[in-house]
Amino acid sequence: MGLVLLAGCSAAPLPALKPSVPDAWRNMPADARPAQADLREWWKALGDPELDTLIDRALQNNLDLAQAAERLRAARILNGHSHDSYLPSLSLRTNDVIDPDTSASFFVVGFDALWELPLFGTWKNAGRVAQSQENQAAAAMRGARVSLVAEVTRRWVELRSAQQQMRTLTAMRDAQQEKVRLLGVREQLKLSPPAEVARAQAELARAQAALAEPQQAINNSAQQLAVLLGQNEPDDAWLQPGPQPQLGDWQVTKAPGDLLRTRPEIAAAEAEVLRTAGEAGLSHADVLPHIGIGTSLQWSTNIARNHRVHTGEGIFSVGPVIDMPLFDWGQRLATAHAKDHQLQAAVLAYRQAVLQGVAEVEMAMGDLEQLRGREQFSQSALDSLDQSTAAAQKRTELQLSSTLDLQDSVLEQQRAQLDLISARAARDLAYVSLYKALGGAPIAADKPHDKHAAGKN
Repeated sequence: MGLVLLAGCSAAPLPALKPSVPDAWRNMPADARPAQADLREWWKALGDPELDTLIDRALQNNLDLAQAAERLRAARILNGHSHDSYLPSLSLRTNDVIDPDTSASFFVVGFDALWELPLFGTWKNAGRVAQSQENQAAAAMRGARVSLVAEVTRRWVELRSAQQQMRTLTAMRDAQQEKVRLLGVREQLKLSPPAEVARAQAELARAQAALAEPQQAINNSAQQLAVLLGQNEPDDAWLQPGPQPQLGDWQVTKAPGDLLRTRPEIAAAEAEVLRTAGEAGLSHADVLPHIGIGTSLQWSTNIARNHRVHTGEGIFSVGPVIDMPLFDWGQRLATAHAKDHQLQAAVLAYRQAVLQGVAEVEMAMGDLEQLRGREQFSQSALDSLDQSTAAAQKRTELQLSSTLDLQDSVLEQQRAQLDLISARAARDLAYVSLYKALGGAPIAADKPHDKHAAGKN
């Protein structure tokens, strides 16, 4: 037992992982208040109960998440047996042996026991390697959750936005058709030149062609949602037009830098440091002697004889087992040095993962704030055009302006509606990107109904 304790204490300490994270985000709004952010169920800020239901279903049925859960369970099982190779082992062996003079042959049955002492830090380093594999599997499962929630939200936003675009473009096509009809009447009355009618017909053709793009987006988004939910076909309800998810007045007000450490990419990089540290320690131990205790109990009986008669015999042995490298052309030493460099590379990769995380969060925050302004201005433009169209409608009713003028006002209003739909969708997607960058959706341990929450085995 003293040797085991000594072995555990002799492992080299892990490299310090203390990368700097920002105390305040450069692209956070000036009036934001630093606070402890809670990323649980962040998608509910979009105010869409159908999206909430879809995410619950995806967490239950997504196949990528199920795979990640099984890999995590496998890693936990193996981690529970990480030190078994340094515990006493017992094996049964049988063999048949012929005397060199071919006078007799024997059937041998024996028990062999071996206990390799975990010297020079091998006990702790073997545990590090196994724990790193579990940590990597846990980071992969967390990454699968983050990506799943983000992708379901993204596809739903794209689906509903495309449906709203489809509705607006259809109205624009209808308005353009009415404009073509009115210009045709005016042409017959010699009030409009044929060129103006031709331009209106070209605009109508473009309006009809524009309907293909949102229809493609609807079909693709619905099918991708089906894949994310682990089913073959989209639900019929998804294809029925619904309101576009929107953040409204929501604004970033809290996002401490420590949230970066919840990113699956950073957790995976940290696990890689642990793995390479364990492998480096084991490679250094391989340069030194392997010492153990072995024992054997064998029994033999003569099963064929030519001249002499042999009866069954048994023998017992016990003693030290030493494996000492003497000369291997420096292979073990080279492996140890190589593992040291791999450990340094893993530390650098961890720092790079943190830098990348900071960059992604800053970019997402900047995009989100800029798109908030874009949505506000688009809404203001639409409000103004709504008033202008209402006034044009009133003038038409009073026969102070033509119906053709009203159609132009309606078309302008619908173009502003399209701009607002696009701005709203872009802001929603930037919101998704922000929380994905922060490593959002830490929900696995908090929802017992999640059948993919892998427990200890």
